[in-house]
Amino acid sequence: MLTVQRAAQRNAARRIREATLQAARWQATRAMSSESGPYDAVVIGGGPGGYVAAIKAAQHGLKTLCIEKRGSLGGTCLNVGCIPSKAMLNNSHIYHQTQHDLKRRGIDVSDVKLNLPQMLKAKADSVTGLTKGIEVLFKQNKVDYIKGTASFVSPTRIAIQLNEGGETEVETKNVIIATGSEVSPFPGGAIEIDEDQIVSSTGALDLQNVPEKLVVIGGGIIGLEMGSVWSRLGAQVTVVEFLGGIGGAGIDEEIAKQFQRSLQKQGLKFQLNTKVISAEKKDGKVYLKTESAKGGKEDTLEADVVLVAVGRRPYTKGLNLEKIGVELDNRGRIIIDDQFNTTVQNIKCIGDVTFGPMLAHKAEEEGVAAAEYISKGHGHVNYQAIPSVVYTHPEVAWVGKTEQELKAAGVKYKVGKFPFAANSRAKTNLDTEGQVKFLTEAETDRILGVHIIGPNAGEMIAEGVLAVEYGASSEDIARTCHAHPTLSEAFKEAAMAAYDKPIHF
Repeated sequence: MLTVQRAAQRNAARRIREATLQAARWQATRAMSSESGPYDAVVIGGGPGGYVAAIKAAQHGLKTLCIEKRGSLGGTCLNVGCIPSKAMLNNSHIYHQTQHDLKRRGIDVSDVKLNLPQMLKAKADSVTGLTKGIEVLFKQNKVDYIKGTASFVSPTRIAIQLNEGGETEVETKNVIIATGSEVSPFPGGAIEIDEDQIVSSTGALDLQNVPEKLVVIGGGIIGLEMGSVWSRLGAQVTVVEFLGGIGGAGIDEEIAKQFQRSLQKQGLKFQLNTKVISAEKKDGKVYLKTESAKGGKEDTLEADVVLVAVGRRPYTKGLNLEKIGVELDNRGRIIIDDQFNTTVQNIKCIGDVTFGPMLAHKAEEEGVAAAEYISKGHGHVNYQAIPSVVYTHPEVAWVGKTEQELKAAGVKYKVGKFPFAANSRAKTNLDTEGQVKFLTEAETDRILGVHIIGPNAGEMIAEGVLAVEYGASSEDIARTCHAHPTLSEAFKEAAMAAYDKPIHF
């Protein structure tokens, strides 16, 4: 009976492979059909920028094809970035809170254990469901989708190496390059990522055991989020950062200092102004040599796992851009103008592979705008209203200018702050750490920047983005009724503090 079952399983697997291959070939044949003619738009890359651009182009009546070589849609963000990391952040927070916070809330829980395989499965399930959901959206919006690797033959002709074998070519009037980014290697090649003991963010999302000691190289968003996950699950985490503060570019210095204090209380250790020189694997451990960023003092750190989180770089491998004349800058980014045009007339570019912050939502906005330029001749992205979020606990979120930027530019400004410790909902939730901070133009009261550290900061920043987008004043926010009791009242009170005085502090 068992032999019969296995034979049936093998036959079923074979039929699935044949059906998949046939579907891929049919899609490629349809793409080359002379009856349907060339595509109006081909999008290379199925990440947040690419798949959004493809859907929007199709919604505007353009015959659209999306080419993605990963084999699943969503790009780095959905497959090995934003989405799986948020699953791990949320579930590790619940585990940590169950261990350390429920008792004071009147909830007694005993025998709490970590089931890491199940937590990793929950992460994987969330990714699978969302990637399949994008395929459904493609079908609903009549976007053609080919799983394969694209390479330019000419500005209007693209060769595709199919994942299922074979190759084809397609003709198109317009192209949107949205190939995203990849993990930056350690500068100078002194440390090699093996995704075992020395991992990138991808490997850090799939560790099969909680390391006793984890060293994170890089105190930016990725390093802090992944460091938080494994710290909550039991690792001793040390973050090594070359600069003098954490949070990366764009974070307000006052908020960054408060953020560091909060993470330190949770057990994370920090070595700032510190340069990592090399790594040596020996006897099952990794030994990192470090020195002061200004030179001099040297030290050695021992770790079970090292996470290299020094940033990401544009990905253009295999596109054959040099053949068609698409130019790159000295950092490997595709050069574009303010309408996303590359140096080749019919080819546009969006997302991580070109200028600007490497954020999924920034790429999505550019995807919509690029599709609109092709279909309607106009589009727009307000780069002053792009939010950033660190999904630790407390969360950190911001939009617009920082206080240090305003000082450097000589702008006269006012500051309005309100602590969550004075917010009724935060107090009832026993989650009062952090504040909301407004920066406004002194003469006009126009909101220049909003910075939040605290519970639900990533959700609350949307109101700040809307205010910056529409040029609102702090008085506009202060005179807008906010429901009571909510965390958003802290937002209103900080706005009141910027132009007048808050009520509850």
